[in-house]
Amino acid sequence: MSRVCVFLADGFEEIEGLTVVDILRRAGVEVSAVSITDEKMVTGSHGIRVEADACMEELNFENTEMLVLPGGMPGTLHLGECRKLTDLLLTFHASGKKVAAICAAPSILGDLGILKGRDAVCYPGFEERLEGANVTRAKVAVDGSVTTSRGMGTAIPFALALVEQLVSKEKAAEVKKSIIYGHEN
Repeated sequence: MSRVCVFLADGFEEIEGLTVVDILRRAGVEVSAVSITDEKMVTGSHGIRVEADACMEELNFENTEMLVLPGGMPGTLHLGECRKLTDLLLTFHASGKKVAAICAAPSILGDLGILKGRDAVCYPGFEERLEGANVTRAKVAVDGSVTTSRGMGTAIPFALALVEQLVSKEKAAEVKKSIIYGHEN
């Protein structure tokens, strides 16, 4: 099983899900795109069809280090309605394993009580769903084992923050430079 699983549901925000998979793989992290349905083909919120690496039912998450939720609508709603996924998020949180969400998806973590007492961010308009969180306006909020980010425009800093946690700051800086993010030449 992969160290990181990025969960895809019909209606996910393509940039948020695929940017994380891409940047983590560039950093040498073993990552799987996981469909929460019984089909590997998932259709994003903008009609882009993506083939996941696996379906959730096929996997054992015992050795997985991090779970990642992209946002998008209605993808976030589908992720939040997936009982197997919400149970897995609660299990990861209880054991101190890493969970991450971007855009509208931090609302799922908020609904589950995972954000209580933590710094967190989300897509504007979802703040009231971040139950008990200290909501900031940062691009990315990392608080212990929980990482949140604001939306499609913050997908690269979000993915780089995950690289920092899973590999190192040096590797994140190396990937950032290689993709010419924030560099003039």
